[in-house]
Amino acid sequence: MGSRKFFYGLIIVVGALVIWIVVDSLSQPGLGELKGEYTEVAFFRNENNTGPIIRIYAIHSPDSLWEEMEKYGNYMPHSKYGSTKVYFFSLREKTPKEVFPESPYFDPVYSEYCLAMYEKAAMGQVRFVKYPFK
Repeated sequence: MGSRKFFYGLIIVVGALVIWIVVDSLSQPGLGELKGEYTEVAFFRNENNTGPIIRIYAIHSPDSLWEEMEKYGNYMPHSKYGSTKVYFFSLREKTPKEVFPESPYFDPVYSEYCLAMYEKAAMGQVRFVKYPFK
């Protein structure tokens, strides 16, 4: 009789643990919880899967919510030894439609509309610069 109670108690504990893990996994923060409006306009990722992976994003953001922009950058994918660069632009029509793998990464005509630049370099070093081209 005692072993039966232990067995059912163990099943209840394991079931509660599984439910807790599932609920916690499904309630992680994401891009939808950020204040402000963010629209990805252009994206580049090199196809080199054996070396450093380079990701470049051009994002339209009408507001200059600096902390939210940095959070947005933190949510972007990153590969160890690779780099991720996110450029935020104030005007939709002045956001580059195409980005390139080499610097300056987009046509310099758009530089004056760049609000911020987020960079996550190799090994996860983060850099956030307001008005990087001024």
